[in-house]
Amino acid sequence: MLRIIAAFAVFLAVSPHSQAQNPRDKKVRDDKVKVEADGFWIYNDVPKAIEVAKAEKKPIVVVLRCLPCVECVKLDDNLVDKDPVLRPLLEKFVRVRVVSTNGLDLSLFQYDYDQSFAVFFLNADGTVYGRFGTRSHRTNWVGDVSLDGLAKAMQGALELHGDYPKTKATLAAKVGPAPLFPVPEKFPALNKYGPKLNYEGNVMQSCIHCHQVGDAIKSFYRSKAEPMPEQVIFPYPHPKSQGLILDPKERATVSKVEKDSPAEAAGFKPGDQIKSLGGDPLLSIADVQWVLHRAKPEGDVLKAEVLRDGKTAELKLALPKGWRQREDISWRSSSWGLRRMTTGGMLLENIEGELPAGVAKDGMALRAKHVGQFGPHAAAKTAGFLVGDVIVAYDGKTDLLRETDLFAYSLRTKKAGENVPVSVIRAGKKLELMLPMQE
Repeated sequence: MLRIIAAFAVFLAVSPHSQAQNPRDKKVRDDKVKVEADGFWIYNDVPKAIEVAKAEKKPIVVVLRCLPCVECVKLDDNLVDKDPVLRPLLEKFVRVRVVSTNGLDLSLFQYDYDQSFAVFFLNADGTVYGRFGTRSHRTNWVGDVSLDGLAKAMQGALELHGDYPKTKATLAAKVGPAPLFPVPEKFPALNKYGPKLNYEGNVMQSCIHCHQVGDAIKSFYRSKAEPMPEQVIFPYPHPKSQGLILDPKERATVSKVEKDSPAEAAGFKPGDQIKSLGGDPLLSIADVQWVLHRAKPEGDVLKAEVLRDGKTAELKLALPKGWRQREDISWRSSSWGLRRMTTGGMLLENIEGELPAGVAKDGMALRAKHVGQFGPHAAAKTAGFLVGDVIVAYDGKTDLLRETDLFAYSLRTKKAGENVPVSVIRAGKKLELMLPMQE
């Protein structure tokens, strides 16, 4: 049965095998055959979709999804052509299925590259009506996306298209500034790849994974030996980091407001439908993330228009200095690259329950859950770190309470080639080790 959700090949890295031995490679090839034979979706050809959209005066839907990613399989399986709600909505769009980031226009397709599921609603002239697709956990999508939410985002996109071009001015900020490089393969870290997938050879090895674009952005800034910008460290902040819990089944609608949060201070209430934020019309949680991503890291005030009990209200979401650091980035695929840069390949975790002997109750206590064994990810191992070591000080800092805090501190203050003093507790004894920083 054809999956109607368009895919964005952010394929997980695998060891090279023959095509017959590689089930993921076969899955990609089978998907291509099915989609092209069915004809419901344009396959891997955005320029063609634009031509069709201009001729038919329809909006475009591009859905980007990792085919081999098992975490999104359930959502993908439900999005089949026979879905009674989505099928008639999809028929009102020009539908395009993109299957790799190779050659992707990064001036248009700007989104959270740590996702393996993302949707764009576009006008044929390149105007973005909105985005859909959110993630706040490596394996769990519950609470972030749903079929109901996708349907309502699609309906919202159709409404904006129906009023176009009168709505064009309000949508201008949905496209950001020029990217570092126009396409992924122009990044120094990705220049071994070509602009297209190699269907004549190993498709998987020729694909630029979605998360690799995010990795390449971070590597570019790291190579400059300058403090990494907070927007790069903390991309696309989830609304919940500001205390704003949104209903995944609705269109940017508040389900809960956390106490003592920026959202509570702004006056948001459960049931509020956020019509616009920072001047941008909203179709989904992903649109909220886009606005937050573009907000100033040193502090900002975002005007919000909400629909509450049938009436319109205006609120102001004040983002104080350091607001991005409320976000947790340790779940992200790109965090593995940050571990190479800052922890020598260690995966650090907060300790639950009783603390080991020698660890202060209210101080820093990050336990090495995993210590890398190979290549640059083995730097901590080579420096003498072991699984189970508890870091209680990093460069003399004892207030880095999360792995995320350690990432942020190191990326802003340390350069590749430096050695950072680290205090660890091992078997009740305190040890002093030196941890090398890497690119």
